[in-house]
Amino acid sequence: MTALVRLGLAGAMVLGLAMAGSAQVVVATGGVVRLLDRLTGTVSDFDLAPGQLQVVGRLTLRLDECRYPADSPLTDAFAHMTILDSGLTDPVFHGWMIASSPALSALDHPRYDVWILHCDIPAGSLAPAQDSTKATSGSDG
Repeated sequence: MTALVRLGLAGAMVLGLAMAGSAQVVVATGGVVRLLDRLTGTVSDFDLAPGQLQVVGRLTLRLDECRYPADSPLTDAFAHMTILDSGLTDPVFHGWMIASSPALSALDHPRYDVWILHCDIPAGSLAPAQDSTKATSGSDG
């Protein structure tokens, strides 16, 4: 029951984000997913394209789609993920994950935590003030 409530809330957030303000979202060319192995303490980041599979231990991660608000690409991301466990026939997760609220719609697995960090954003779509890749150092050295 709790998983259904979280899934419903996540769907409502995704719908609210899509309808808020500019009402425009951009479908990204991929996204960055983080995985924590609670047993070893290992944290791994994976840059996945839609449909790409990444096998980590018993899990197979698949990013189905990643979206972000068109008017504010760095503020949030929401991704549709499918996660399989090699020991089970049904997916252990199939739904939307929201970068700003990872616990809202999270993978419920005894060993692994998985969440979306951000979508891939083309460099040309960032305003100069938002582009964190530009150096801001002074000329003194």
